[in-house]
Amino acid sequence: MPRAIVSLADDILAAAAALRDEISPLRFAAPVTHVTNPLDYAWELHEAWVRTWGDTRRRVLLMGMNPGPWGMAQTGVPFGEVAAVRNWLGLHGQVAVPAGAHPKRPVEGMDCARSEVSGRRLWGYFAERFGTPRAFFVEHFVVNYCPLVFCEETGRNRTPDKLPAAESRPLFEACDRRLLRVIELYAPEWVVGVGGFARKKLEAVLKDHPQPPRIGWILHPSPASPAANRGWAPAAAKQFLEQGIWPSQAAD
Repeated sequence: MPRAIVSLADDILAAAAALRDEISPLRFAAPVTHVTNPLDYAWELHEAWVRTWGDTRRRVLLMGMNPGPWGMAQTGVPFGEVAAVRNWLGLHGQVAVPAGAHPKRPVEGMDCARSEVSGRRLWGYFAERFGTPRAFFVEHFVVNYCPLVFCEETGRNRTPDKLPAAESRPLFEACDRRLLRVIELYAPEWVVGVGGFARKKLEAVLKDHPQPPRIGWILHPSPASPAANRGWAPAAAKQFLEQGIWPSQAAD
């Protein structure tokens, strides 16, 4: 009987599933009160994302920190602002309602009417710059370092860099292993941290790598960043150009 052909997307998804299953038993104390994992309840959309746009090696791999409550938390897609996922990326799929969702951060999947600023800025700029998803994804792909969403009792989002070391250590060790596997599979020339946390993680994970890709970074598009609010797209374009991630004509 012939062996099944395994695609790069199969391997990427296997790494995501292994991470999902490894971190599912982890528990987090107050002020974290609610934890959800879109690699669980939004797996159908995440799989569509990888199979549609992430099935070949890439020259540039961008990495964010973790899902935002109105982005990947809703769609399973990094920076997955709903309108961009539906209208530009052309993805569709069912999203279940996770038991651990905070009532002030309900998971409504593709029916979510909220717009995530970070995702709107990131995907909006790439849509403007490249025109079509195919033109962008021929050289680029986007991942998140940590798949978990953390909420405090008030509904406030808590980022993984704020976790105590005893809780973050096993989480980050699992995320590091998945990140190294993703880099091995995509074999990028550049890995680009979206924000300072992502850049530091890339530097730490790759410091002993025998043949590491080049490490770059761009400003995070979060509205919590005053610099991003002064014009994220031109700032990011300048960083892509000045670091040599994009040739000069790509940022004109």
